[in-house]
Amino acid sequence: MSQGPRSGLAAVSSALLAMSRHLEVRDVLKTIVASARDLLDAQYAALGVPDDHGGFAQFVVDGVGEEQWRAIGPLPRQHGILAAMLREAKVERLADVRKDPRFEGWPGAHPDLADFLGLPVKDGEEVIGALFLANKRCAKPEGGCGFTEDDEELLSILAQHAAIALTNARLYERSRELTIAEERSRLAHELHDAVSQKLFSLRLTAQAAAALVDRDPARAKGELHQVALLAAEAADELRAAVVELRPAALDEDGLIATLRTQTQVLDRAHTARVTFTANGFRALPAAQEEALLRVAQEALHNALRHSGADRVDVSLGRRGHGAVLCVTDNGSGFDPTAVRSAGRHLGLVSMRDRASGVGGTLTVESAPGKGTTIEMEVPGG
Repeated sequence: MSQGPRSGLAAVSSALLAMSRHLEVRDVLKTIVASARDLLDAQYAALGVPDDHGGFAQFVVDGVGEEQWRAIGPLPRQHGILAAMLREAKVERLADVRKDPRFEGWPGAHPDLADFLGLPVKDGEEVIGALFLANKRCAKPEGGCGFTEDDEELLSILAQHAAIALTNARLYERSRELTIAEERSRLAHELHDAVSQKLFSLRLTAQAAAALVDRDPARAKGELHQVALLAAEAADELRAAVVELRPAALDEDGLIATLRTQTQVLDRAHTARVTFTANGFRALPAAQEEALLRVAQEALHNALRHSGADRVDVSLGRRGHGAVLCVTDNGSGFDPTAVRSAGRHLGLVSMRDRASGVGGTLTVESAPGKGTTIEMEVPGG
């Protein structure tokens, strides 16, 4: 707040906007602690979400490098001042956390904390997290705390909005889980009611054929013919159930509109800039459009989750007599010849299978530090 009301308000506004851009819990937590540390000019910030077993389901820090974080060891337990914030649901502003009687120490690799400002994150009366900052970057009064009442008020405002953002993120993830569970349940019923009955009949017919092979080869031949028919019917039933999983938006809106909507959602949900352009693309058969969509989704997932990119560009257009999808990021890249060690082997295999399954090709261009471009080309369009 020392920069003046106007700049302080702009900083708070930017922090709240950043929180609202994310839909997933982990991203929300990371944004909250980074915003808090930046706003109050602290050396360290952390937010813990408690579990029901005396520990933390999630614990996110800002200001500690990955190597140091690994050296610190397991997640902290709910003890000392952290436990007090969760239990008593009140603000803690301390000149030196190490001198507080509730202080119980920390691991050897833990950074040395001195002045401390922490408060609970509450959803109504429920405490859903503990947010704290340490080591204010300022001249501190003799024996006093660098964090001020203005800092406490600012962090309280941030915590209130953090509770909203965190609750919304939880609801989003729960909604997504329910949608997936409902779809799995529906598909399970479809498979049980249709395919499993066919497979049961197929097994009985195959057993009858096996029993007739020696004593009545002609009847056995007829039974085997029936086995072939039942197997074909089961395959058709299974194919029909899978086809129903085709995204509804793709049928209703087409590939361009569906990709545009999905990239807009991802652009709002992630700090990386996600763009989409389409030029000269023509409608394709349903199977090809779905394959293009699935490859785009997988490539976007890899770019946003694994590459560290701050920009991802998706384009859809024509090339000769075909259509081409291109997903490019400016992230860390990887060695395509060593995809197994890069942890993305299964994703690339899946994308290649989808491309070849509709008569298309998939190419991957990447190198460490050079970003990644994934291109899928299909005939027609």
